[in-house]
Amino acid sequence: MERLLAQLCGTDAARPFPLWEGDTTGHCFTQLVLSVLPHALLAVLSACHLGTPRTSNYILPFNPGWRLRLAASFLLSIFPLLDLIPVALPPGSPPGPIGLEVLAGGVTAVAWFTHSLALWALVHSPHGRSRGPLAVALAAFLPAPALVLTLLWHCQRGTFLPPLLPGPLVRVCLLTLQLAAVLAYGLGWAAPGGPREPWTQEPFLSSESQETEVAEDGESWLSRFSYAWLAPLLTRGVRGELRQPQDICRLPGRLHPAYLARTFQAHWKEGAQLWRALYGAFGCCYLALGLLKMVGTMLAFSGPLLLSLLVGFLEEGQEPLSHGLLYVLGLASGSVISAVLQNQYGYEVRKVTLQARVAVLSILYRKALQLGPSRPPTGEALNLLGTDSERLLNFAGSFHEAWGLPLQLAITLYLLYQQVGMAFVAGLVLALLLVPVNKVIATRIMSSNQEMLRHKDARVKLMTELLNGIRVIKFFGWEQALGDRVKAYRSQELGRLRVIKYLDAACVYLWAALPVVICIVIFITYVLMGHQLTATKVFTALALVRLLILPLNNFPWVINGLLESKVSLDRIQRFLDLPNYSPEAYYSPGKGRGTRGKNPAHDPPTEPSTALELHEALFSWDPVGISQKTFISHLEVKKGALVGIVGKVGCGKSSLLAAITGELHRLCGWVAVSGLSKGFGLATQEPWIQCATIRDNILFGKTFDARLYMEVLEACALNDDLSILPAGDQTEVGEKGVTLSGGQRARIALARAVYQEKAFYLLDDPLAAVDADVANHLLHRCILGVLSHTTRLLCTHRTEYLERADVVLLMEAGHLVRTGPPSEILPLVQAVPTAWVEEEQLTDSGKSLSVQNLEKTTEGPEVEESTSGRLVQEESKYEGAVSLRVYAAYWRAMGSGLAIAILISLLLMQATRNGADWWLSHWLSQLKTGRNSSKEGPASSSPGSTVVFSPPLLLFSSRNLYIPLSKAASNDSSDVHFYLIVYAAIAGVNTLCTLLRAVLFAAGALQAAVTLHHRLLHRLLTAPVTFFDSTPSGRVLNRFSSDVACVDDSLPFLLNILLANAVGLLGLLIVLGSGLPWLLLLLPPLSFVYYCVQRRYRASFRELRRLGSLTLSPLYTHLADTLAGLPVLRAAGATYRFEEENQRLLELNQRCQFASYATMQWLDIRLQLMGAAVVSAIAGIALVQHQQGLANPGLVGLVLSYALSLTGLLSGLVSSFTQTEAMMVSVERLEEYSCDIPQEPQGQPLQTPRQGIRWLTQGSVEFQDVVLVYRPGLPNALDRVTFRVKPGEKLGIVGRTGSGKSSLFLVLFRLLEPSAGRVLLDGVDTSQLELAELRSQLAVIPQEPFLFSGTVRENLDPQGLHEDRALWQALEQCHLREGVWMESWAKGAGTCPWDRDSCCVWPGLFLQMPRSCALMRPQQVWTRRQTSCSSKPSANALPTRQC
Repeated sequence: MERLLAQLCGTDAARPFPLWEGDTTGHCFTQLVLSVLPHALLAVLSACHLGTPRTSNYILPFNPGWRLRLAASFLLSIFPLLDLIPVALPPGSPPGPIGLEVLAGGVTAVAWFTHSLALWALVHSPHGRSRGPLAVALAAFLPAPALVLTLLWHCQRGTFLPPLLPGPLVRVCLLTLQLAAVLAYGLGWAAPGGPREPWTQEPFLSSESQETEVAEDGESWLSRFSYAWLAPLLTRGVRGELRQPQDICRLPGRLHPAYLARTFQAHWKEGAQLWRALYGAFGCCYLALGLLKMVGTMLAFSGPLLLSLLVGFLEEGQEPLSHGLLYVLGLASGSVISAVLQNQYGYEVRKVTLQARVAVLSILYRKALQLGPSRPPTGEALNLLGTDSERLLNFAGSFHEAWGLPLQLAITLYLLYQQVGMAFVAGLVLALLLVPVNKVIATRIMSSNQEMLRHKDARVKLMTELLNGIRVIKFFGWEQALGDRVKAYRSQELGRLRVIKYLDAACVYLWAALPVVICIVIFITYVLMGHQLTATKVFTALALVRLLILPLNNFPWVINGLLESKVSLDRIQRFLDLPNYSPEAYYSPGKGRGTRGKNPAHDPPTEPSTALELHEALFSWDPVGISQKTFISHLEVKKGALVGIVGKVGCGKSSLLAAITGELHRLCGWVAVSGLSKGFGLATQEPWIQCATIRDNILFGKTFDARLYMEVLEACALNDDLSILPAGDQTEVGEKGVTLSGGQRARIALARAVYQEKAFYLLDDPLAAVDADVANHLLHRCILGVLSHTTRLLCTHRTEYLERADVVLLMEAGHLVRTGPPSEILPLVQAVPTAWVEEEQLTDSGKSLSVQNLEKTTEGPEVEESTSGRLVQEESKYEGAVSLRVYAAYWRAMGSGLAIAILISLLLMQATRNGADWWLSHWLSQLKTGRNSSKEGPASSSPGSTVVFSPPLLLFSSRNLYIPLSKAASNDSSDVHFYLIVYAAIAGVNTLCTLLRAVLFAAGALQAAVTLHHRLLHRLLTAPVTFFDSTPSGRVLNRFSSDVACVDDSLPFLLNILLANAVGLLGLLIVLGSGLPWLLLLLPPLSFVYYCVQRRYRASFRELRRLGSLTLSPLYTHLADTLAGLPVLRAAGATYRFEEENQRLLELNQRCQFASYATMQWLDIRLQLMGAAVVSAIAGIALVQHQQGLANPGLVGLVLSYALSLTGLLSGLVSSFTQTEAMMVSVERLEEYSCDIPQEPQGQPLQTPRQGIRWLTQGSVEFQDVVLVYRPGLPNALDRVTFRVKPGEKLGIVGRTGSGKSSLFLVLFRLLEPSAGRVLLDGVDTSQLELAELRSQLAVIPQEPFLFSGTVRENLDPQGLHEDRALWQALEQCHLREGVWMESWAKGAGTCPWDRDSCCVWPGLFLQMPRSCALMRPQQVWTRRQTSCSSKPSANALPTRQC
């Protein structure tokens, strides 16, 4: 190479590349280093912008700056070619040989021509309105020093002095013109890029546009490698402008949910294996990334090998200069290429993970829309969406590691064999012995993880039920009982988590202590084999053992990740394998035993005038027919008919409607429906209302038709209600319609069905929740009016409204026993005295203010509703860095004593580790001294040279400290044993400290998990009902699911890494300060650069993390909402619209996830490249010093090794800190609810004369000047209300909607506190009582039934206060004794999501009544609110009389 370089430069082979000639730099150095390299960089950067997308509405800007730059760059591409003419003509013109000049001129011309094309592309892009990319402009000025130095060379050589030679003079003139062109280029760049726009302002950074830039698409390959396209996003992050998901860059096309859903669906078939579909859609791209992984792994070993060769080159001084240059270039290029490849591998793997994530979440939601009658609980479905999908996708990061780590292991073992021979086998055997131990640990972790997920499912399911029934829970004072059940599930979950954490601690201990133990075994074996330890052997073996530990340490976690992915895959697969809702199979001839059919699938009924036909049809809520069955021998309904369905409670009326819509299992027979593809108009008994405005609920995705809309409002008696609401029909009603009364929810649900304009309507008792006047209005204006031309099936207990029906069906015990006109059927239905009916109808006038009604036993949400009609506010999000109070909260949750013990154990672990390394260095220094004194060391290669390998030279470990001691020692066997024993003793103490640290940290993480969840649950249970009315349950469930899981698992893992990196950095700084203080001078500039990079990164990443959590809650809410309203969605044909909404929500969350991953890779590539640049610069300077004879090889090797270790450690520290800060957002969100949720005033316990004496003995109730205002600015809901109820009296409360009826209940139970006045019970002021004490003495029977999963006994007596005899008595009084053998299910998640009247436990309302009866016996005051609306009149009378 020296010969080639000398020939190119025209120099002597002994000195082929002179850096200095005379008073200036060498011309060859100027041309090759200062000209060719900058021009090559300019060409590369310019080529990256050749494909810049043009603007669609481009108009050529009359900007003189761009024109001047274009002209200057074009001239600069011509001048070098003209400059070659005098060089080529004989006799040639100095200063350099023709080959060098042609190379430099050709590269220059190509660079500037490429730059001209790039400028042309940029001026036609959005960059044309600014100065363009700064990097390209700066690269254009890099060759300027070469021009100046060349001109200086001509001046020194007297080119302008006579005699003037034409060749050199022409070259000088062209050189001057080039300098002038560069100056003109600078002036063009300095010119303003646009009117009043600084050069840094890009049009897509403007906050005026709501649409942000598209990520990555259309960017150059350099922009992709450097993530320069993230600059606008990071700028917004630094400015604090990342406030909502729309502020994040849009997804590239290949990551958009719509595209990914189509791609995945092309490989997905019903009943297929999920992993096969994922492999077909994304497998090839993912497997191809293995090549990047392999190349990056191989290049990772190039650094230590080339570093060793470079130090050898500097040490020996005999190799040619070209070898040193190749080592430096190889070290630099290997570091850069390895960093880029590994970074791109990580980035592409994350992209594939996001692609698979969208596919999995989309198919999960689509499956939820297609579920048949057998459906999992909502909590389980939410866990599949959150926890299991994330665990499944961890496979992407673990699979390539599963083969990459063994490859690293094999290469490391080979290099270790080269150093210590067969002695490495002893250490390898020790490491392999831990593999079966690790297998046992991994198996236990997997089994514990499965059990933990089951307990987590149960906990989240119970939390879902608790949130759904929070009002009933607060009325009955069951917060403690239900909270204890949640804690019991949490305790079981933590029991499994405790096993996992301590097993993880065992893994951490084994693999953290393994390096020291392996080194001891290897060194002892090496000495016993008769070999002599040297510094070369020891420190190289130490470095390789640490490389060996990396794959051995990570491999168990990789296997654990694969096993967790398998567990979650099986859970998701079981969900996907559930039977689908299939109209093709349902509305076709049955194939079971005893079935007969005559219709093919989807054929209409036999007669064209028939709308519905059932024949020998048997239905059940479960697929095998264990629960109550519904049998219809034959039913035929004519088009346009009004069919009434009557019968006792639980006889199967609602089940019949569910069977018609396909929500039951058809065991035999057949069902035929005319116009099935058009769907049904469905109004369920329990109305399903979305968290949206009233208009959106009614329109339900259909185009707004003003005439039809007003007609529907009038028919459903909603005009008066809307006139009073603060925003009319734009009033937001809250999740599940919490701000509406039961009657208004029923009318809005009916209006939604009517607005859909279907031909077939199924009406499940829509008249139950309204008073007689409104019921008459609905009957005549809606059912017999607007819907008069349709086919209607009406279930109702109010037989007086069926006199105008065409046909009446009588159901009994699940069978259709009689069909006929009203005159024949209605007399068969048992009637009750009119007085009883009137007594039970606590009217809801149904025409006024909905927010202040209590048909659902609440009117509190009025407190939260603004005048704009918006009830549910956007979820709050902290901005800026995670505050110190969040870290302090986690510290307190862990416990101060335990936290301090963890820090002390970390410091002791690091101190003993450094102490072991110091003792080994001391031992080797004594060995070297002994060998030098006895002349046993290897001879020097030349006089005056040092030993080839010295302790400072091969001190490649960042934890090794070389402190030479003056006292020499002999090297006999007793000394070797002494040093080995001391080294083993220090190492043993280190392993004990490591074990202590692992155990203490596991205990601390568990304690923090327990404390944070307990505080969150306690605060939530004591929150007022107004909080739940204005907060979607998805937000709360997100904290109890994702955020709690993060605190349980992810946060401790990352925090452990952060603390280890921080303590490791502290130990490294102590080593540097003690051994090489001058090296600390590099820390300030390096720290400043790292600070700037991480500051820019953290500002964006933490906001992206918060936005990611923020956008995850709507996904939870949307899925739960979908499962609750699935029958209505299918009947209205709205499943496609809901799937599109899910894709929209998923796209917003995907934006945040993708941006988070991209910013992580942005940080990673910069940290790695800065580390590579530092090492390369030191190596280059060392090579220059070596040529000048100034290099100190030992010092150079030490500097290189320390620089490499320091940058890597700082990189890990920044990465772990930012990721830990991102995970601390979960603690922040938990703390937000644990500290900021408003609390109910608890009052003081009543001081009774004797314990056990009940204070409420008479039951008198007195209101004294009670004033209630929901919030300042609103009129009084209660205005100085005063009345007294004597003991034993029965009080009826009547009045129009909004008159204050419900407010009395809220004040009595202290769900809202009065603004003035007081309420007395037996003369005791209720405001002075504890809430639990007050509510325990009152009983209420709310209208809305609430059931939680469990046995009937648990539903009747959650607190376990009553004996079985009392419960049986209550059931007998309510005539429910026959049905108590059934088990109740969660609302919307069990076998009967429609009708509690026909449910397996009979009506949910009746379960409320015996529950109240069981608790009511000792109470002196009890209330009820329209409890008989869902029951037939005769059934209403019985419990009323007996309870």
